[in-house]
Amino acid sequence: MKRVAQFFLIAGIVGAVALLIGVCMQQPSLYKPAAVITAVCTAIGLGAVRTMKGYRYTAWIIAAVVAGMMYPAAFTIVGSIDLRNKWLMLIIIQLVMFGMGIQMKLEDFTSVGKTGRGVVIGLLCHFSIMPLMGLLLTKVFHFEPEIAAGIILIGSTSSGLASNVMVYLAKANLMLSVVVTAMATLAAPFFTPLLMKLLAGTLVQVKVLNMMMEIIKIVIVPIGAALLHDFLKTASPKGVRVIIVLFIIAAFWLAALPLGLWNYLSTNITNESLLQSMEIFGFLLSAVVAGVLYHLLAQAITKLDSTMPYFSMFGIIYFTTVTTAAGHDNLLKTGFLLFLCSVIHNAAGFFFGYWLGRLFKLDKNSARTVAFEVGLQNAGMASGIAASMGKLGTLGLPAAVFSPWMNVAGSILANYWRKRPVKDALVVASESLGIKEVELTS
Repeated sequence: MKRVAQFFLIAGIVGAVALLIGVCMQQPSLYKPAAVITAVCTAIGLGAVRTMKGYRYTAWIIAAVVAGMMYPAAFTIVGSIDLRNKWLMLIIIQLVMFGMGIQMKLEDFTSVGKTGRGVVIGLLCHFSIMPLMGLLLTKVFHFEPEIAAGIILIGSTSSGLASNVMVYLAKANLMLSVVVTAMATLAAPFFTPLLMKLLAGTLVQVKVLNMMMEIIKIVIVPIGAALLHDFLKTASPKGVRVIIVLFIIAAFWLAALPLGLWNYLSTNITNESLLQSMEIFGFLLSAVVAGVLYHLLAQAITKLDSTMPYFSMFGIIYFTTVTTAAGHDNLLKTGFLLFLCSVIHNAAGFFFGYWLGRLFKLDKNSARTVAFEVGLQNAGMASGIAASMGKLGTLGLPAAVFSPWMNVAGSILANYWRKRPVKDALVVASESLGIKEVELTS
């Protein structure tokens, strides 16, 4: 595998030379394919460099942006299939969230008591610093309304599982990170629409209830299915029987929908909110079916759980490519400013997350954890919301730009803190007494 990676790394260098020549000659027919070849080969080739392996996923995100910019038409419509189709995007973002949910455990939600103060501080910082910083940036840079709303949107989403990975790499408080991510995900259907209404209501039409319903579809349904799979791993016979009954009810309900049940409901229910509630009810039942079927499949394929994160990665790369292609023209006008915004937004999250954590008397490891939880946003959720509103090329554009930089900056900070572990009280006391042999702990 290393030799294969080395081959692609060399191919990436050759592609970079061809890219430079094509740019100098102003030949799009040369520099466009060279740019894509360079980006893709580099993403594969980083596996040959031990110190760069952790950046491969980020390199794939960058490759997706490059492909979307060089060939926008190829990543918007393929034959008769619109790659921006609302239902196609919903299915893919649900796959992304399901893959993330597989990494969660039910016990993550029961650990709140052990990390209560840190969780409260993490959530308060997350849902205040980032949306307000997003609002400030829109006032400074004066983007078009829908792009400005997209910056506020990504600031108003929950943290993603990338924060857990960074906390693990930094050797900070992993339990606190997992619990904050889980609780922020559950809180997102309520906080994200409200923050968007308050901060971006003048920029784009925000229907709080509609957005709440979309986030439930995008986040709660797939993660609920994943947690059901986790529950079934250790469920008692009584618990299994309850799930079987729910599965049968859900299967009959879902089977009846295309046979005329949905037409009947949509015709006879005139209250829009009630009809939306029935739609969400159907999605929640589909989570039961998906969770049970996946559990049965995972029992037959033992390595399935470990491969699901790769499906999530594919989904995010798909979203990034299609979003970049859809927003190609806007990126040409605002791409640099959006990148600058992503740097400032992300840095503010890390800075204020850490120092507010310290201000509220969290230990250094927990404050480092809060920094990651505040600074790293769920770009997939932001893209999914933008797609559901039919504004992927504008409202979803900041997510495509912010996502690569968040991974790069998070990796850099994680490695920096990893090399500077926090000394525990025993080490500090030992050093004060002149004892040098005690090993530093994280």
